[in-house]
Amino acid sequence: MDVKLELVIIPVSDVDRAKDFYVNKLGFNADHDRVVSDEIRFVQLTPPGSACSIAFGKGLTDAEPGTVKGLQAVVKDADAIHAELVGRGAEVSDVQDLPWGRFVYFTDPDGNGWSLQQIVIPDFTNGGA
Repeated sequence: MDVKLELVIIPVSDVDRAKDFYVNKLGFNADHDRVVSDEIRFVQLTPPGSACSIAFGKGLTDAEPGTVKGLQAVVKDADAIHAELVGRGAEVSDVQDLPWGRFVYFTDPDGNGWSLQQIVIPDFTNGGA
């Protein structure tokens, strides 16, 4: 049986500010922005190349804004994504080199935490370094 994660709800306090951040600072694709009723607005965005989207809006979750931590996406090149995001005006960490990958960290305007991982396969012919 296949199981495909396709949508993650992110709690935000200001829908327009969050949409601006994810689209303009991070380059996510704006898939949907629908006002369903006075109580519900649904915004869906997808990172370039991803099969999984994020959604936020009004009336979608009771979670407190900024409480989602540990969101992780995989990138081909941590240095390139770092340069691109900085060029877009996003505040991101320096590239962190760890034994299990190279990471760039950031938070959205509400404090929801993300990491972008470049997977690094150790060279075991040289003792794993």
